[in-house]
Amino acid sequence: MNLTRREMLGTSAAFGFGVLAPARLRASVADPVLLTAKPSSVQLVPEGYPKTNIWGYDGKMPGTLIRVRQGERITRRFVNELPQASSVHWHGMRIENAMDGVAGLTQQAVAPGETFDYDFVARDAGTYWYHAHTKSMEQVARGLYGPLIVEESEPVDVDRDEILILDDWLLNPETVQLDPDFASQRDRSHAGRRGNYIATNGSPETELPVKRHERLRLRLINAANARIFQLVLSGLEGWIMAFDGMPLDVPQTVEDVFLLAPGQRVDLFVDVTAAEGEVAHLIKIEDEEGYSQAAFPVDGEHPTGKRRDMPVALPPNPDMAVPGIEQARRIELHMEGGAMGRLQSAEFEGGQMSSRQLAEANQFWSFNGIVGMTETPLASVTSGETVRVEIRNDTAFPHAMHLHGMHFREVLDGGELGPLRDTFLLFGDEVREIAFVAGGAGKWIFHCHMLGHTASGMATWIEVT
Repeated sequence: MNLTRREMLGTSAAFGFGVLAPARLRASVADPVLLTAKPSSVQLVPEGYPKTNIWGYDGKMPGTLIRVRQGERITRRFVNELPQASSVHWHGMRIENAMDGVAGLTQQAVAPGETFDYDFVARDAGTYWYHAHTKSMEQVARGLYGPLIVEESEPVDVDRDEILILDDWLLNPETVQLDPDFASQRDRSHAGRRGNYIATNGSPETELPVKRHERLRLRLINAANARIFQLVLSGLEGWIMAFDGMPLDVPQTVEDVFLLAPGQRVDLFVDVTAAEGEVAHLIKIEDEEGYSQAAFPVDGEHPTGKRRDMPVALPPNPDMAVPGIEQARRIELHMEGGAMGRLQSAEFEGGQMSSRQLAEANQFWSFNGIVGMTETPLASVTSGETVRVEIRNDTAFPHAMHLHGMHFREVLDGGELGPLRDTFLLFGDEVREIAFVAGGAGKWIFHCHMLGHTASGMATWIEVT
């Protein structure tokens, strides 16, 4: 049965097809700051249970926080101490192509024991994250991700700033170790790898003590492989200030359930309205039941008392406009495949294959009749050009489409434009359209952030010249 947006709200790779051009290595940095990917063990489940073996940046879960001010340069020497090759993608950052971290497209994967220097300027303020972009379905599911926060040039009027990374883990209930089947045909052909254990910031019980009438900035990041989080506030009055790092012109009041798809972020300002001694919550809705994703026990009252002002919009980032959509070039992206899909055949690795042959190759999804990455881009566009992409989802499942290196706006009825985003949730049998201004030159991947879908066909790329 198709899962629609209405139903969701109602119930409250390896990408490589051969390296096209190896990225240039930067000049050696004296005393570089290291970012090391390595195996580790963490207390993912409550005390009294064994630790869970993960892969983490600097051995942590989540990985080391990177926090800079807008306009500052980020330099990290990535050190690979994993048993697999890897690379780092800086999700949502508008940076030069050579630093984007997509193995097989923008750089060679970093072999075990090797290093790679990442060096770029954080031009946009907002909430971002970094994660592995080689065999992503496995490496991200093993824990290779961390928060990347770019602070505004001037302080923002909040009392606290908190990061909440939401994830689910697929664990063996007896051993509390990760399920090692990262090639599951069911996961790849259905909704993706969904975990049986939900955590926030790598913990099953996240509590942040607060005071009544405090104003918090909550930076929510969905790092899950496939889970769409349905969220609602309790004991908190909230406003959405930014999607995917990009500020809204006017804050949106949170009145009901809101969705956070894999790869997406949202910045909330919340005022604590729960009384002293009560507990406010960020609630996850699952099967029409509510569960605490993060708890905010109220201890005392903020000395200034209740704020009477609505929050003002965050300062805009540069180049947020998408002009000229009437004259924009138009591109079509047709999604097919998956379980209960209508894909009969598609091109894969240069040949035409039936759906049965594709399933035997563990491939299930196609874009415009092509499975996975090829040496031909979806489109070749010019930097600064406005482009419209109509996306038709002829599958039974939702897909979170992520465009690297650029943000886009949904084209709504009447030509209105939605918020600027880098990851777009599209439900089964929906047809929707986005528009973006082509950014820096290079090869930019465009893929589903249900990472099992990417590993089994849902990846293409856009060339910017």
